[in-house]
Amino acid sequence: MAQNFTSLPAHPETATLEGKNKVLAFWLFLGGEVVLFGSLFATFIALRTSYAGGPTGQELFDLGLVAIATLLLLTSSLTSVFGVQAMHRHDVAGMQRWFGITVLLGVAFLGLEIYEFMHYYHMGHTMSSSAFGSAFYTLVGFHGAHVLGGVTWIALLQMQLAKKGLTVVTAPKFYLASLYWHFVDLVWVFIFTVVYLMGKVG
Repeated sequence: MAQNFTSLPAHPETATLEGKNKVLAFWLFLGGEVVLFGSLFATFIALRTSYAGGPTGQELFDLGLVAIATLLLLTSSLTSVFGVQAMHRHDVAGMQRWFGITVLLGVAFLGLEIYEFMHYYHMGHTMSSSAFGSAFYTLVGFHGAHVLGGVTWIALLQMQLAKKGLTVVTAPKFYLASLYWHFVDLVWVFIFTVVYLMGKVG
């Protein structure tokens, strides 16, 4: 059963041994995610020119659209930082505001990604059109699934925050969700560089 504290420490996410262990375990989890994404990046790089007569990255990619998606995601990383800072001030309203903006920016990113995928599909770029298509949708789609997971996670935490308030039990969850969100944003920076920029250059 969650405990409620009338006076919280400055860093409630690591105020208990449980909170510290959660943070440590989450770093180990992220290490596994790095290995997983590393494998997907290596596969994409190996297959990035295997077009099999299908559309190429130069023909497909609209860097303007991808740049807007990148801006949305990087901005959401900043708003999650503001959310954690609000948590350290014990400002629940500020947490709801900044993490709410983070969720909205994540949803907007997903909307652009779905639009992008639909556009590519109509251009003949599908999972089965070429090895490049399979590698592209696997890597970028897997990242998109992580964004969806992060958006859902933070939204559920906000509901819990409204119900239980900020405690040494709820604080680590927001801290970990913020770490996860930064990781997702960092992976996108690599996708933007390796997939889109390198693909456009050829």
